[in-house]
Amino acid sequence: MEKRRQALSEINVTPFVDVMLVLLIIFMVTAPLLQQGIDVNLPQAKSKEMSPAERIVITIKKDGKIYVDKSAVTIERLKIELSKVKDREVFLKADKDVPYGMVVAVMGELREIGIEKLGMVTEPKARIR
Repeated sequence: MEKRRQALSEINVTPFVDVMLVLLIIFMVTAPLLQQGIDVNLPQAKSKEMSPAERIVITIKKDGKIYVDKSAVTIERLKIELSKVKDREVFLKADKDVPYGMVVAVMGELREIGIEKLGMVTEPKARIR
């Protein structure tokens, strides 16, 4: 009499569990490395969120045109517009293709006016996988 082999109906999960544990360890090690920036313990303070009226956004487009909020200005007019600004935050957005000299010239004008605190607006770097 010949013995027939029957298909094994149980699944061996040991290799699956081993692979999952290895992946878990890899992700646990690499996750802290994916965070951007420097770890800083910042002080906590109560404050209200800034309204658009309390901040000024200066934009330099690719063609070299300068905008204060949404109105176009020349670099000379920029001085006049911002010389009367007090207690408002100023943010600078510049196209990545704008010549470095143009950005430095605008920053120099802002420094000359007396604006010491200038925020630079950037886009987060996209990760392509």
